[in-house]
Amino acid sequence: MDQIVTVLFEPFKFEFMKQAFIMVVLIAIPTAVLSCFLVLKGWSLMGDAISHSVLPGVVLAHILALPYSVGAFVAGLFCALFTGFLKENSRVKEDTLMGVVFSGMFGLGLVLMVKVQAAVHLDHILFGNVLGIDWRDIQESAVIAIVVVVFMALKGKDLLLFIFDRQHAKAIGLPVSFLHYGLLIILSLTIVGALKAVGMILVVAMLIAPGAIAFLLTRSFIKMLALSVCIGTSCAVLGMYVSFIIDSAPAPTIVLLMTLTFITIFTHNRFKCRVKASSIDREAGSSEALF
Repeated sequence: MDQIVTVLFEPFKFEFMKQAFIMVVLIAIPTAVLSCFLVLKGWSLMGDAISHSVLPGVVLAHILALPYSVGAFVAGLFCALFTGFLKENSRVKEDTLMGVVFSGMFGLGLVLMVKVQAAVHLDHILFGNVLGIDWRDIQESAVIAIVVVVFMALKGKDLLLFIFDRQHAKAIGLPVSFLHYGLLIILSLTIVGALKAVGMILVVAMLIAPGAIAFLLTRSFIKMLALSVCIGTSCAVLGMYVSFIIDSAPAPTIVLLMTLTFITIFTHNRFKCRVKASSIDREAGSSEALF
């Protein structure tokens, strides 16, 4: 028994694992909250666009000896604002514009990356390195998580109305432009906070999966928000734990766990729908037999 307990608590003996557990929770909370809004608004591709577009900012920050987070945030913000500008001044659909902008910036980042002989591994920005973070990174992510949660708490109701009915929100005097770009700025901040831990590629899954899973489970937005946070943090902590046990990369393990959860819930819902439909058909058949 003592041996089993020792094995179960083994990950918590190491300082880097304690830091990693704290970091993934600080990432999971804001990404899960944002996930609900992105899923409902149909902005899943926007998270993908901004996460990929930060690469040139990171490389330029390295060249200029600036913090990576500064370059990433500026590049992500530029992508969001430039996409919004193009949408308002062209007939091209927003998803098409996002595809053009983020692929172009990602390509620019890769070109710059090849030319830079980095003292650190810039590929960690692509895939993350949660086991290599320090307390300074944790503090930075904690500040970002607090900013995101506070903004959502203050403007959540307005954002919800803006998402479902932009014209009505504008008619009753809500600052729709502020809400639009505010959401994009918060999204950029969240991606910056997750950059070193899970990377710009895998953060997309954490911005989509929790909200998508919660959407399958409830039709109430408050419940969806609560479920999304619970699912995001649970998968993040369990994924870290499993990655230590099976000796795998933490970030992909977390994402894989979220994907398996989504598939399980989706399959369960489909099975329930078929059982219910069969039950209704049987009842209808019985009623017809009586007459």
